Amino acid sequence: MILPIYAYGDPILRKETIEIDKNYPDLPQLIKNMFETMHSANGVGLAAPQIGLNIRLFIIDATPFSEYEEYEAIKDRFVNFRRVFINAKILKREGELMKFNEGCLSIPEIHEDVKRPESITIEYYDENWNKCTETYDDVRARVIQHEYDHIEGILFTDLLSPLKKKLINRRLTDITKGNIKVGYKMKFPK
Repeated sequence: MILPIYAYGDPILRKETIEIDKNYPDLPQLIKNMFETMHSANGVGLAAPQIGLNIRLFIIDATPFSEYEEYEAIKDRFVNFRRVFINAKILKREGELMKFNEGCLSIPEIHEDVKRPESITIEYYDENWNKCTETYDDVRARVIQHEYDHIEGILFTDLLSPLKKKLINRRLTDITKGNIKVGYKMKFPK
């Protein structure tokens, strides 16, 4: 089932998220719905707060990056890179701050350069409750950090300079008011 994506300005995107356990109601169906929702919106990541849930859960499917010419040399890293992150904790952020143009399904039609560390080590449970600890140092690290920020109540716009924030303020206000057309289901703040 395709779920509505909560838009910029909704308080759920800023709420503190809570850990879940194996008994979380209908978790396999929720994960399936999240992937269906993300794919229908042409996204590569989606966090539970973006669908109105304040739980520590996000998903990623980096497969689309395998089609980009700039990643040809490492495209095998992205093919079928589909992950579920439950109760994730970033253990380390390392390396240079790298700039990358980011967007967000909750903040449609706004893309800005964001600096993030080039490498992360993350600990999480997958959908089968296997505990994983992995290190990433490519675009996957970027996408993971972006989605991880969602479960921390942080949006990519929070990482922009004051000038950049000022320049996009009107567009953010339009999103908050629902004055935007997108090709997927959204829930706008009331």
